[in-house]
Amino acid sequence: MLSLLVFLLVLGVLIVIHEFGHFIAAKKIGVKVEQFSLGFGKKLLAKKSGDTEYSISAIPLGGFVKLAGDNMQEYKGAKDEYFSKTPGQRALIIFFGPFFNYILGFLCFWLVFFFGYPTLTSRVGGLVDGFGAQAAGIHAGDRIVAIDGQKVIYWEELQKLIQDNKDKGSILLEIERDNKKQAVKVDIQDKEFTDLLGKKKNLGLIGITPYYDEVVKIRHGILKSFMLSAEKTWDLTVLTYNGLWRMLTGQMSVRDSVTGPLGIFVVTAKVANQGIVAILNFMGLLSISLAIFNLLPLPILDGGHILFLFIEKIRGKALGAKAENIVARVGLSLIIGLAVFVTYNDIARFFGERIVKWFVK
Repeated sequence: MLSLLVFLLVLGVLIVIHEFGHFIAAKKIGVKVEQFSLGFGKKLLAKKSGDTEYSISAIPLGGFVKLAGDNMQEYKGAKDEYFSKTPGQRALIIFFGPFFNYILGFLCFWLVFFFGYPTLTSRVGGLVDGFGAQAAGIHAGDRIVAIDGQKVIYWEELQKLIQDNKDKGSILLEIERDNKKQAVKVDIQDKEFTDLLGKKKNLGLIGITPYYDEVVKIRHGILKSFMLSAEKTWDLTVLTYNGLWRMLTGQMSVRDSVTGPLGIFVVTAKVANQGIVAILNFMGLLSISLAIFNLLPLPILDGGHILFLFIEKIRGKALGAKAENIVARVGLSLIIGLAVFVTYNDIARFFGERIVKWFVK
């Protein structure tokens, strides 16, 4: 029940922020907003304020903003209607939905860095046979306090310094054991790994694992948190676009790289018990991903609408009603097909073994 509530809360916030982006842009540009709905289907609650009816509907997996005159059948030529505005103004209304999701993701990461996030310390939890740390006499429980004279406290610092110095072939570790410090020279070995984008990479390893029972919280000041959030948002954006490109070019498996509402719910179930910071971080990841997905130049998505407005600007006139209908149907078919694919994929990924056992029984 907790997982379901957190899932609906996260989804609801993402939708409200997205639709609010469309809403606020429409208001600023002078387009009347007739309806602001959280969810689809039967209305559960509705209240009208000014020109806008605000409602909550039965199906929470989505939402929409209804603008005056936003289709040619309803368009009457009034100044406050959507189609009375220029292609550029309409594009801004559409763009502000994903843009607000992008801003939400950035704010979530900012709060994570400011409130503090858990991380592992530089204490050694275990050793891997055949690697340099074991040969050099490192013990489980040792704390690594410096690498080549550079102080380390956290596991992520330790990993970065090892990678930065892997071409040297060895590093000098300062370790603390039984309140005594000693220097130990450790050889680095290269090992090939496949990263998140399916690329082969060589990593430098000394053969140690972290001590998972020792976790500390890292907090940063408000300005440092801002900079770290901007860096994380940028890195996530680059990673996502690289991943999309590699999927399109067949360099990375689509099956292993995409997930849908079911997969998001499963991850939410794991995150829900880890506290508000974990939920904020997860919400930030989802919000950035939603913004990027929505800006893809596919029919029905915001990016597709922006693409057609760009074409309209170049042509000097909009696509005809027949062409728009065809594009809308093709886009809807693509989205439905994608939804079916990712749902099937999520079932196979998260519940495949259980389903096989159920059929066997």
